[in-house]
Amino acid sequence: MLKKWFDPSKKELKEAKKIADVVFSLEEEMTAKTDEELKNKANEFKERYANGETLDSMMAEAFAVVREASRRVTKLFPYYVQVLGAVAIFHGNIAEMKTGEGKTLTAVMPAYLSAINGEGVHIVTVNEYLAKREAEGEIGDLFRFLGLTVGLNLRDITREQKKEAYDCDVLYSTNSELGFDYLRDHMVLYAKDMVAQRGLNFAIIDEVDSILIDEARTPLIISGGSKNNHNLYQAADRFSKSLRDEDFEIDLESRSIALTPSGIRKAEQIFQLENLYDLKHVTLVHHINNALRAVHIMARDKEYMVDNDEVLIVDQFTGRVLRGRQFSEGLHQALEAKEGVKVKKETVTVATITYQNFFRMYKKLSGMTGTAKTEEEEFRDIYNMDVIEIPTNAPVIRDDAPDFIYANLKDKFNALVDEVEKRYQNGQPVLVGTVAVETSEDISRMLKARRIPHEVLNAKNHEREAEIVAKAGLQGSITIATNMAGRGTDIKLGQGVVALGGLAVIGSERHESRRIDNQLRGRSGRQGDPGYSRFYLSAEDELMLRFGGESFKRRIEMLERLNTSGEPLSSKLFSRFVTGAQKRIEGNNYDSRKNVLKYDDVLRKQREIIYKERRDVLVLESIEDQVRTTITNSIHSTVQQFVHQVGKNQFEIDDDNIIATFNGNIFQPETLVKETIEKMDEKELLDYILNIANQEIDRKKEQVPPEIFNEFLKVVMLRVIDTYWMRHIDAMSELRQGVSLQAYAQQSPLVIYQKEGLRMFNDMIRNISNDVTRYAIRAQIQYNVEREAVVKNTSTNQGTTDQRPKKPKVRKNRGQRNLPWR
Repeated sequence: MLKKWFDPSKKELKEAKKIADVVFSLEEEMTAKTDEELKNKANEFKERYANGETLDSMMAEAFAVVREASRRVTKLFPYYVQVLGAVAIFHGNIAEMKTGEGKTLTAVMPAYLSAINGEGVHIVTVNEYLAKREAEGEIGDLFRFLGLTVGLNLRDITREQKKEAYDCDVLYSTNSELGFDYLRDHMVLYAKDMVAQRGLNFAIIDEVDSILIDEARTPLIISGGSKNNHNLYQAADRFSKSLRDEDFEIDLESRSIALTPSGIRKAEQIFQLENLYDLKHVTLVHHINNALRAVHIMARDKEYMVDNDEVLIVDQFTGRVLRGRQFSEGLHQALEAKEGVKVKKETVTVATITYQNFFRMYKKLSGMTGTAKTEEEEFRDIYNMDVIEIPTNAPVIRDDAPDFIYANLKDKFNALVDEVEKRYQNGQPVLVGTVAVETSEDISRMLKARRIPHEVLNAKNHEREAEIVAKAGLQGSITIATNMAGRGTDIKLGQGVVALGGLAVIGSERHESRRIDNQLRGRSGRQGDPGYSRFYLSAEDELMLRFGGESFKRRIEMLERLNTSGEPLSSKLFSRFVTGAQKRIEGNNYDSRKNVLKYDDVLRKQREIIYKERRDVLVLESIEDQVRTTITNSIHSTVQQFVHQVGKNQFEIDDDNIIATFNGNIFQPETLVKETIEKMDEKELLDYILNIANQEIDRKKEQVPPEIFNEFLKVVMLRVIDTYWMRHIDAMSELRQGVSLQAYAQQSPLVIYQKEGLRMFNDMIRNISNDVTRYAIRAQIQYNVEREAVVKNTSTNQGTTDQRPKKPKVRKNRGQRNLPWR
């Protein structure tokens, strides 16, 4: 009762009706306009918007323009209820409109109005076929008639074509391609290569429940394949084991280890390098550091153990073995090399995001579907969208018959096929909905045995989807479809079918989600047509077994024995039981999706920080200020490690370690002299070291033209950020897999993930600062600077390689001279 009282649909529809009345009152005025005048309205609206008029104030007029244009281009004239749906969508809500009510045309009105501000509108579809159909078909023609540009974003087009599509007023795309483009935009090396230059403004998601609910548990992942660095682990391990005590220094307090100048010389000798700390050797330095830690700091049977040729982590607090968890950033592989067991291949996750967090980045989000009310709570909690039930244009006169229930599968399928045969003989078209592909094939075999011609639409032959669905409403047509198939395509009734009772929908079992059942039912009875639907259930269906078990089956068998009428069992009690089971599953699934979101929220905050840093490097003219700030922070925190308070305003400075850390690592050897620095207090020392660093940056700046100096800083910044961020993403995905085991130790995996994730992020920020400082000061600038991707051949978890065609580049001098450092 309370839900009915406080249903946001009522208030929104009341508001929408006022606007729709004005839209219809403008009908005659718009009919009088020429094609050219209608087309020019877009420019007029843009001008008025630029002069301070709001989109809301122009809504009724804009919608009236679209209605008239639609009548001329598509020969379809939007109904009153479609205008109500358009208002709900424009206000950032979900318009729940039944199948056949014209959702596609409804979306044109809010898209047209929202495109006026010049920030672009994205219309999101579940597959490329639908995106292409709308963009290249009548709907695309309607937008073009209205004076707007229409883009189509497909998986296989080039980066230049994508950029053109994103620059259009209206862009049609699939959800996955939008998400991957966002991730790839934050991996490009030049700002001009970003395809979504205007950011994420307004999205209208078609079949919103499918995209934001059904697919929400699968994150988008771009990976760099296997890390081909097996030999590096072995080489770094051999090098670390060959060192003497004077070649490295261990800081017991921070449990960190670093090479001394003699160790650096040995590394340069063994690996045949001029300068170990050149940016191009960043991967080798990382491997050496890991090997040093593995060999000289990590203790077997204390921090880790080896069991059955596998390195396992030992929890330092509980002493438990954490199976399935790995040390991050390649340290685990370094330990495997140390212990002589098989070094596992590292696969790199270089970028990832969930659909929930991607779509929540849009300034305004809306959607439409035939079935969303059952998930209203989730849409409101996670996406801040209300579900507005839009009334149908004509009353629904479909006969939704109560479920039939049988004791076993055999009886159920026999009864179902009998029903199909009876209706086939009458010439009535039938759509049989199944949950699984194997069920559709079982029913197909039974129909073949009875020589009933039919079509099967499932994942194995989805490329014929449009053709099969187009014929599904013809007289005598029998179609078997898995429940998700056929989205976005109407089943239109053939000649004489209305007199036969319209399309009959037969469900072979209940889906675990009520939405999917409602969607199947909604295939029949569109636009006031007659129709029929019924579900056939058995006590052996998966849903019944999960929630009813053997006792439920025995009860059904008993009722069947007592049933003398010969009619199948049908009762409201069974229907209530089924609905209750579905609600419980929906609740569990919602909790699971909320959980995924909580984990991704940890990464979301980190991703936003890093992506902003990276975007600044690409977009800003000069990043000298950022680099100098980074150097100041890094040197400050490095010096602080060796300054210990021993009394009030009294500090003890570890001069030897300061010299060992800065000379040869950050500065040139012999830069800091003990006799000079031991006379200084902690503030003088910090100022002295910062001054040396700034002088070195000033010296570099004077050597080359400003654009070369700035490009050098950008190359350093990009390479370091990308190297560490991609390692961090990978480490976080390993941590995510690993912490799930903590539940067995009575600890909250999410809390551990949050704490550990924050610690790892802070470590990464510190490492980025330190490496930017080291390379900005130590690397030598050269001309012909070229930015280079840290990970090149990437692939997505949608099963396709990221093959972005690039224009052929002629490169001269492929040797060392092309690099911005030596």
